[in-house]
Amino acid sequence: MAAPRSLALCRRAGPRALNAVLHSQSRVLCLSPQRRYVSNTAGNCLQFKLDERTAHSSLDLFKKNTGVIYRILGLDPSLVLDNPERFRDWAVVFGDGRVDGGRHYWEVTVRKSQEFRVGVAEASMSRDDCVGTNSCSWVFAYVQRKWFAMTTNEMVPVSLAGKPDRVGLLLDYEAGWLGLVDIQEPLVIHRIRAPFRGPLCPAFALWDGELLTHSDVEVPPGLE
Repeated sequence: MAAPRSLALCRRAGPRALNAVLHSQSRVLCLSPQRRYVSNTAGNCLQFKLDERTAHSSLDLFKKNTGVIYRILGLDPSLVLDNPERFRDWAVVFGDGRVDGGRHYWEVTVRKSQEFRVGVAEASMSRDDCVGTNSCSWVFAYVQRKWFAMTTNEMVPVSLAGKPDRVGLLLDYEAGWLGLVDIQEPLVIHRIRAPFRGPLCPAFALWDGELLTHSDVEVPPGLE
């Protein structure tokens, strides 16, 4: 099985050979017969679950597809249905909510992870790419105990953000920005500005530990 590439390597341009790990599993990933999208262009309560059809074979969904855990070996790819929507080289999974307008907010709880990314990506993004390395995805990356804003393979340091536990994401589609939110203040720590052009999905990448998503939550009072 091809191991997914590390987030720390995502910023390097050009192809990189993958380490092969052979692993056999007795279980088969159950897939829904069709992809579910929730269109939510009004208000700010985006409701979504993680879309198992997009999940790399090293990612295991749990808690009714609201959480994801990284498995170092993961599923044997031969036991996973070959799906063109599945990420092949990178440990990435999309949310099944699709946004094409409005202002939306959701939160992520992080457990035992030192390398992950959270943000948004165009629903049509190539499944051969990692989120943050192209012009159709915008993410906040946590790697080597530091935060970065990332798109088109460029990493911009984010200050005033410590070790993650639970963070918020605020997307303003028409204004053209995605913000990382300190939910304790509350405060938008950093904004990534972009001219969004197509439908966006919540996007997540994970190389250790686990993430739990919280959708259908209100924007914290006082947050601009």
